[in-house]
Amino acid sequence: MVVSLIAKLFGALTSLYMILCTVRVFMSWAPGFELGKAGRLLASIVDPFLALFSRIRFLRTDRFDFSPIAALAFLSVATNMFSTIALTGRISIGFVLSLILNALWSAFAFVFSFMSACSLLRIIVFIAKWNSLHPIWVVLDSILNPVLYRINKIIYRNRAIDYLQGLITGFLVLILFRSLGGAVVRLLSSFLIALPI
Repeated sequence: MVVSLIAKLFGALTSLYMILCTVRVFMSWAPGFELGKAGRLLASIVDPFLALFSRIRFLRTDRFDFSPIAALAFLSVATNMFSTIALTGRISIGFVLSLILNALWSAFAFVFSFMSACSLLRIIVFIAKWNSLHPIWVVLDSILNPVLYRINKIIYRNRAIDYLQGLITGFLVLILFRSLGGAVVRLLSSFLIALPI
């Protein structure tokens, strides 16, 4: 009974903290959206936690910082773990491993979904023959091109292909990875939860 109440309390706190971190991340994406004293208070509460993940080098590239996704995934695992303890009064190693696997996959799935959406948007822009030199499309190309280059290099083995074909191929491969990865993670997660320990 006491363990369940403590777990519920910690679960509620981690859920609230995850919401605060999400708000802070969105605030950092919109310059000028500081919220005055409330924004500074929020930054002082969540920035030290987010900074722990921003120190992990492989979560950052020249253009992107995936450390907030890792921080939110960590909080998600903690929240789910506390919720499980609150409901059952116990937790297994298999369940914790399943939570970690699902949190990691959530981060990768977000990246796959984001890249797929960018690819689809770029396909639409290309087919509609909108101005491809607009700064938005230049930024989008700088995000997509390294990924599309690697995908197309593997599939076409350095054969020359046109840009639209490369975009469509990249889009389809990203969607396929997203779908197959989700199925594999669900299967592994079921296996881990069923472990007796």
